[in-house]
Amino acid sequence: MIPTLLLPLFFVSVLPLFSFFFLGPFSLKLNTKDKPSSHDNIVLPKAYPLIGSYLAFKATENRLIQWLSDLIKVSPAATLILHGPMGSREVITGNPAIVEHILKTRFSNYQKGTTFTHTLSDFLGKGIFNADGHNWKFQRQVAIQQFNTKSQRKFMEQVVDEKLSNRLIPILASAAQEDRTLDMQDILQRFSFDNVCKIAFGFDLDYLTASDERSKFAQAFEEAMEISTKRFSEPLPLIWEIKRVLNVGSERRLRMAVREVHEFAKNIVREKKKELKEKETLESEDMLSRFLNSGHSDEEFVTDIVISFILAGKDSTSAALIWFFWLIWKNPRVEKEIVNEIRENSETPVADEAKDMVYTHAALCESMRLYPPVPIDVKEAMDDDVLPDGTVVKKGMQVKYHVYAMGRLESIWGEDWAEFKPERWLEKVESGKWKFVGRDSFTYPVFQAGPRICLGKEMAFMQMQKLVAGILRRFRVVPTVADGVEPRYFAFLTSKMEGGFHVKIQKRVLSD
Repeated sequence: MIPTLLLPLFFVSVLPLFSFFFLGPFSLKLNTKDKPSSHDNIVLPKAYPLIGSYLAFKATENRLIQWLSDLIKVSPAATLILHGPMGSREVITGNPAIVEHILKTRFSNYQKGTTFTHTLSDFLGKGIFNADGHNWKFQRQVAIQQFNTKSQRKFMEQVVDEKLSNRLIPILASAAQEDRTLDMQDILQRFSFDNVCKIAFGFDLDYLTASDERSKFAQAFEEAMEISTKRFSEPLPLIWEIKRVLNVGSERRLRMAVREVHEFAKNIVREKKKELKEKETLESEDMLSRFLNSGHSDEEFVTDIVISFILAGKDSTSAALIWFFWLIWKNPRVEKEIVNEIRENSETPVADEAKDMVYTHAALCESMRLYPPVPIDVKEAMDDDVLPDGTVVKKGMQVKYHVYAMGRLESIWGEDWAEFKPERWLEKVESGKWKFVGRDSFTYPVFQAGPRICLGKEMAFMQMQKLVAGILRRFRVVPTVADGVEPRYFAFLTSKMEGGFHVKIQKRVLSD
């Protein structure tokens, strides 16, 4: 361990050599375009002393998700071991049996781990998204008590309905009238951020209106998430830790962004606590009010847990919907089925219009199979173990399950895995209507599985179905990309479409 006082000297003397050896000679060899993958040209990366398979990682970093997915496809039992710097190793898997093993059977042995929680601790503190053991269990129990009540669900629906009708639809209508191009990715991210802040804090961020003054929190949150996530891509944690000690570069920006996020959140907590003292109870159904009403008044606790929920909810639904709109544009048959289903429910009140949209629900599941909002999740082994396929895991090793790859495995989805086909989630019943048929969460871990399965799953589907119904009953979403151009999928903590999702909004006519 390097003494803190010597860190600046170490940084100045050693890091330039490290950067030259690891980064310099290979900086011109990065792929800039995705290439069709073929099993014939996919080989496991070579591992070298000290640096492991770092060169292969660096050469594919701009398409890392697809590269790892290709490796899983050609690996026995859809599982492989990759070698990192300084002798470290990690398991990457797309095997449902292994996913069940780490998320359920041996749940207590596979935690977030010190690497993950330490990397995100400046931003997320000890919130539920970044917690293990008793701390996680306690927060989970508190969240379940407050999250899945009828009044809370009604509040969430009201928030989505209000922002859909009064904010999003007018923006789309204006763009359609003016024949203006929109970045739908940016629009949906802003919409989701407004929603989750209202649900979490009871605070109207008003981010969708692009008010600079009111979007400081959102901008700081985005920057804190991006920089925190990029820490994982450093060859050695020591690099970002030295930058943090010296308060330079991205770590300086991260410190400023985190300060902005936490000061904003704590101010709201303090205002709510003051109101609670005056009124004895808070009338709002937002998560923060419910936590405070139930006696959980510790400022750090409620701040960390609410920030974690904002992180979990702010980009996941928007990421799913971006790829959904892309896929239905490429598959007009599916879009027609969805629009017909929406029109069949056209007499239903807006608040209820999404409840019986079985085909739409299937199409959303199918979209997330191909483009999951979170492509990879990671656990750390607390003790030695042996996975169901015989892979030996040593204490401290990371085991990553690759959700993106699992959605593309022929062994799970069949020969037509590449086809966007909502019908694979459906079956006809005697009445001739569709019935939804789900997959087990270890085969389809888009919302995780086991004890950590996503608490907001139902909320996410509710929001997505309401947005799909509200948008497609009125408009067509038409991408502006040139013929034959496929957008690139990449991710920080959640997935995005590289360069945004630029579209034209067209008013829908009855013949559509």
